[in-house]
Amino acid sequence: MNVLVPLDESDPARQALEHAVSTYPDATITVLHVINPSMAMYRGEMAYNYERLIELEEEEAEDLFETAKEIGDEHGASITTELMVGTPARSIVSFAEDNDVDQIVLGSHGRSGVSRVLLGSVAEQVVRRATVPVTVVR
Repeated sequence: MNVLVPLDESDPARQALEHAVSTYPDATITVLHVINPSMAMYRGEMAYNYERLIELEEEEAEDLFETAKEIGDEHGASITTELMVGTPARSIVSFAEDNDVDQIVLGSHGRSGVSRVLLGSVAEQVVRRATVPVTVVR
C-alpha cells in the first residue's frame, strides 16, 4: 500500500503523519512538500529574487523531511520524501494520480493567514479532486 502525506510546518500536518505511520505500519509512506511560488512571494524583501526564494523553501523542506524521517523511525515506518513546486492541492492530487497512491492522509489545515484566505482550504480541494480515499486529520 502506498500512502501519501502532504507535509508543511503545521501541527495538523505533523499529526497526519503520526496518524499515517501508526494506522498503516506496513505501507510505503511518501511525505510530499509542495513549494507554492505565489505564496513564497509574500516572504517580504526576498520577493525580487525568485531563485533564492525557492532555495530557502527547499532548505525548510529538508528540515521538514528530517522531522518526518524521525517520526517514521520512531514507528518503524518506511518513509520516502518528495518535493514539488506548484499549487498545493493540484500538486498533491496529481502526485497521487501519477504515483499509484492508494490513500492520502493530510492535516485539516496547514498555513493560515493570507495563504489560507487566497487559496481556500487545501484539504477541502484535495478531498474534492482526489481519485483515491482521503483521510483528513485534525
